[in-house]
Amino acid sequence: MNSTEPKNPATEPSPPLLKLGRFALVVLVILLIALLLGLLPRLHARRALANETRELAVPNVETVLPAPGKLVNGVALPAEIRAYVEAPIYARAGGYLKRWLVDIGARVEAGQLLAEIETPELDQQLAQAQAELAQANASLALAKTTAERWVELLKTSSVAEQETAEKQADYELKKANVDAAQANVRRLEQLKGFANVTAPFAGTITSRLTDVGQLITAGGGRELFHLAQTDPLRIYVRVPQSLSRSVKPGLKADLVINELPGRKFGAKVVSTADAIEPDSRTLLVQLEVTNASGEILAGSFAQVSFAESAAAPVLTLPGNALLYRSEGMQVGIVGEDNKVILHSVKLGRDYGQTIEVLDGVTAKDRVIVNPADSLSAGTIVHVVEPEQTAAAK
Repeated sequence: MNSTEPKNPATEPSPPLLKLGRFALVVLVILLIALLLGLLPRLHARRALANETRELAVPNVETVLPAPGKLVNGVALPAEIRAYVEAPIYARAGGYLKRWLVDIGARVEAGQLLAEIETPELDQQLAQAQAELAQANASLALAKTTAERWVELLKTSSVAEQETAEKQADYELKKANVDAAQANVRRLEQLKGFANVTAPFAGTITSRLTDVGQLITAGGGRELFHLAQTDPLRIYVRVPQSLSRSVKPGLKADLVINELPGRKFGAKVVSTADAIEPDSRTLLVQLEVTNASGEILAGSFAQVSFAESAAAPVLTLPGNALLYRSEGMQVGIVGEDNKVILHSVKLGRDYGQTIEVLDGVTAKDRVIVNPADSLSAGTIVHVVEPEQTAAAK
C-alpha cells in the first residue's frame, strides 16, 4: 500500500485561474500608473494656474524713497551792494561857493570841513537883527525905568493906578520884543554857521556837484556832495518764497563778485522784511559784509549763496510718482502690510525730473513710481524691486 495520499483536486487552484488573476493584477497596476501619470500634470498645471491667477490679482509696483533736495547753499541769488549809510549834502545857507576842500574818493571824518559858502545877504540880515536887538534892549531899559518910577509915584497917589498898570504892561511888552530879537539873532547866527559845509558822518565822498562861484540856494537846489559810509556794506537780496523759511538773522553767506574772480567774502544776515512781496513772491533780506580794505564798491552787483541752512532740506520725488486727482496732488505709499496708502502732498520747486515735496511724505515712506490711474487706498500690492533713493536732486 502506497503511504502517499492523493491530492484533492478541489483544494488547489487550477492553472488557468491563477494566470488570469495575475494578469488582472498587472493590468490594474498599469491602469493605476497610467491614471497617475495623466492626472499629476493636470493637477500641477491647475495648481500653477491658480497660483499665477492669485499673483496676477496682486499688482506689481516699483517704489522709491524720498531723497533730500537741494540745500539753500546750492542756490546763488542776485544781490545789490549798498553803502551802510549814505546821504546827499545840501547847503543850508544861501550865497556863493567860496571854496571846496574835498573831491570824489576822499575819506572824511565826521565834522570835517567840506566847503565854505560866502553869504553876503545873510551877513546883512544878521547885522540888522543885531541892531534890532540893541534897539529892543534900549527900549526895554527905558520901559523898566518908567515902570519902576510909576510904581513909586503910585505910593504917593501922584499918578493914577491905570497909568501905572499901562507902564507895567509896556515893560512886559518890551521884554517880549527883546526875547524875539534875541531868537532872530540866534537863528541867523546858526544859519551863518551853515556857511561851513561839514561831513555829518565819517565816510567817502562819492560825488562833488559844485564848484567855486556857483550860486547856492538855501534849503534846496543843487546837491553839493554825496557822502557814503562803505565799511561795513549792506547787501540786499530777494529770496524766493520756497527758501524764505530757512533764512534767519545770523545765517552766514558767501558773497561773490564777478569782477573779483576766485574771491569769496563772508557776509551775515542781519534782518529780513518778515513779509513776502506779493508781486515777486520773494523775501527781502539784508546782510552785512566788512569792507575795511575798500575792495568792494558800493552799488555793485553780486551773487549771494547761503553757507548753511537753518532748516532740514526739503524732500524730493520723481515727477512720475505723482497722482493727479480731484483732491489735488497725491502719492501712493506702500505700508508695512503691502497695502496702498494715498497721501496728499504739497509741492515746491520743480527741477524737471524731480520735484520738491514740502509736506505729505517722510524719508522712510515707500512711494510708488508710475502708479496706475486706478490705484486706490487699501489695495494690496507686490514690490518687485528693492527700494531705491531718488536719483536726481
